[in-house]
Amino acid sequence: MAIDYRTDYQAPPLDFALLAENPVEQFLSWFQEAETAGLPEPNAMTVATVSSDGEPSARMLLLKSADSRGFTFYTNYGSAKASDLDSTSRASLVFFWQPMHRQVRVNGAVTRVPREESAEYFATRPRDAQIGAWASRQSSVLGSREQLEQQVAAIEARFAGREIAVPDYWGGYRLVPDRVEFWQGQPSRLHDRALYVVEHGMWTKARLSP
Repeated sequence: MAIDYRTDYQAPPLDFALLAENPVEQFLSWFQEAETAGLPEPNAMTVATVSSDGEPSARMLLLKSADSRGFTFYTNYGSAKASDLDSTSRASLVFFWQPMHRQVRVNGAVTRVPREESAEYFATRPRDAQIGAWASRQSSVLGSREQLEQQVAAIEARFAGREIAVPDYWGGYRLVPDRVEFWQGQPSRLHDRALYVVEHGMWTKARLSP
């Protein structure tokens, strides 16, 4: 079956003179515009990793913070993605805000966030999500849905009437960017692409061909 959706992007041209000197600042500017526009889950992103034997993998996650330290997200440390991140210490993020005809690609080194920071964030999660983090051994094989529900019930009973601490096998990762590309769709596939690359501790900017 052939798939041929001929979307012709009509976003305003990207004014390079107005781009921030730092890509994180530019990302936060675009992110705020996506929020203001009412886009659903503008923090949804593809996280692409590579295993120690070179097998690529990608999945959707939610960005939890972005600042001068980098881009932070959380997961089960026993998951397949965590295994990839721990073995290669690299990842790529992709944000696609289709109604605004914008995409951001972020590459960089990845490290685990301090446990205190993971615990602080975990405490802000809804109780059901905290229980889910305890009950699910992410990426492991389940015999049935009922098995998962039994694990949830056991965790609910274990923590009945008291606060839920962060599991040892759950926490955050922070990607420190060294390459960031901003893409803005243009008519006739002549898209605007702005590339930031860090060189000797300083960010440089370049315009890429569509």
